Amino acid sequence: MRSASLAERLVETFSESIRGCTLRPGDKLPTETEIALREGVSRTVVREAISRLQAAGLVETRHGIGTFVLQPANPFNFDLDPTTILTLRDVLAMLELRINLEAGAASLAAARRSEKHLVEMRRALDAFESNLENPAVTSRADYEFHLQVAYATENRYYADVMSRLGTATIPRTRIDLALGNPTEYLPTVQRQHEEIYRAILGRDPASARMLMRLHLSATRERLRRAHDAAQRLESSP
Repeated sequence: MRSASLAERLVETFSESIRGCTLRPGDKLPTETEIALREGVSRTVVREAISRLQAAGLVETRHGIGTFVLQPANPFNFDLDPTTILTLRDVLAMLELRINLEAGAASLAAARRSEKHLVEMRRALDAFESNLENPAVTSRADYEFHLQVAYATENRYYADVMSRLGTATIPRTRIDLALGNPTEYLPTVQRQHEEIYRAILGRDPASARMLMRLHLSATRERLRRAHDAAQRLESSP
């Protein structure tokens, strides 16, 4: 009976780490021996806990390699086909969603972030800054920064939604011509990202929320102006 309760406690510990994004899809769990020593339990307890995690679809064990965290099942049955984001109007609508979603995520991230989250955000920011002349690379780094903010909420649903939105939500991956020359505004985007990062680093939820909202709203306004200009051009004789 005691063994079962210890295994249940271990299952709860790992489940919370997975659902809170401390352990992410693809991460490898420590060995049975390492877990047993760290948690002060027997290897039998560890094996029972891992067996339950496997049954729940949270991990898989690859013979001779180790046990790895799986991508959680999607409770929303939500997916986004990037080919449906075709026009400026589509991207403006997507940004409306992102403004409200990610402002809340940034606030939670500032309250809950760990050093690991900060390291991953910093890596994305550095990749962005080092590739300002390469819009394709900065698009990926841009998305990665926003995804890491979602992970830092330690709320799996923010991370799930951002993962499924994917890089198609970065406007310049869809409509570069409407935005103009990316190298002209990418330094501004980087500065805004850095301000968000500093607010999260400083555990300032209110500032993180405001800065994320301002960042995405500025992007939307730039797009709206481009959209209006394009419509005027089309309607002119």
